[in-house]
Amino acid sequence: MTGCIALILSGGSGSRYGEEIPKQYMSLGDRPVIRHAVERFLVNDIIDGIRIVRRPQDQALYDEIFSDLPILEPVDGGNTRQESVRLGLESLTDINPSKILIHDGARPFPDPEMISQIIETLKDHKAVIPALPVFDTIKQTREDKKTVSKTLDRRTLWRAQTPQAFEFDAILSAHKSAIGLDLTDDSMVAENAGISVKIIQGNETNLKITTQEDMQQARMMLGIKRSTTRIGTGFDVHRFGQGDHVMLCGINVPHDQGLDGHSDADVPMHALTDALLGAIADGDIGSHFPPTDEKWKNAESTQFLRHAADLVANLDGEIVNVDVTIICELPKVGPHRDTMRQKISEILEIPLSSVSIKATTTERLGFTGRSEGIAAQASASISLPS
Repeated sequence: MTGCIALILSGGSGSRYGEEIPKQYMSLGDRPVIRHAVERFLVNDIIDGIRIVRRPQDQALYDEIFSDLPILEPVDGGNTRQESVRLGLESLTDINPSKILIHDGARPFPDPEMISQIIETLKDHKAVIPALPVFDTIKQTREDKKTVSKTLDRRTLWRAQTPQAFEFDAILSAHKSAIGLDLTDDSMVAENAGISVKIIQGNETNLKITTQEDMQQARMMLGIKRSTTRIGTGFDVHRFGQGDHVMLCGINVPHDQGLDGHSDADVPMHALTDALLGAIADGDIGSHFPPTDEKWKNAESTQFLRHAADLVANLDGEIVNVDVTIICELPKVGPHRDTMRQKISEILEIPLSSVSIKATTTERLGFTGRSEGIAAQASASISLPS
């Protein structure tokens, strides 16, 4: 039996950050996010081994990143985080460690001193987690998620972090007992099994990368500076056809006609997608999503825009702001403008203040003036590493 193993989770798709490459494998400075995390555990002499739980489809990424590190062979994860942890724990039964640290691979900066303190505290407890006290006033809403039902006592509230440490046999048994439940972290699994969980002070630098804004913060922590700004523009047109609505910036806008197109014919979103692709000089929407490909027939254009945003992120870039102008006589854009801005903000994971949507007419001149279709133009500025 060995002393302590670190189990690092890399089984998530990172869909909130990007769909092409999971966030934990994206570059952060000179190495991927998850490698930062792994190296923090490697330098700790108390840890006897490291095993990564990964998705089977990420094998090539895994091999490229970790082939030179002295860590245990990886194990494939499951459909949920909870299942992935259990599979990782079960893969260690032949090693039978006395202690286990479970860490999210999307947290690149676990503090080595904090890791040592967690392991030391585990000598007197079966479960130990790092956490941060909550200083904001926390409101609980009713089921409508729009009105407050009560204010929670923040003095007893903490934000849990990882790594979370456990006696190996205890947490393995707890996970087996929790099969079929939906528990959000391993300390909750321990609680469900009646195990008392000790809290130690976490660290603000131990952030979890979930969005592009988190990645920006992580880069700032590493002192990565940016000095290259790129600007791209896009333009698109779709003619009116049969239908009872049009899609504009991902929003269903009622109208007495629809728009003809191979996908959902979201004109402004197509223009914005081209603007982002133009900013990184990577072709246009037709080269990435050919209209001759039946795969994209009636497809939602939100996935086109996410794809373009992913390509920017893969270059370690940041979207600074976007500006869209919708050109048509009808339907009226004004009543839907704020909803459109919110939708674009969510897709690109940038602040609402960085999204501008405008509307204009051509004073009844040209095809838009004759209400034959809708046009849109867009611009996007991005920042790339120098």
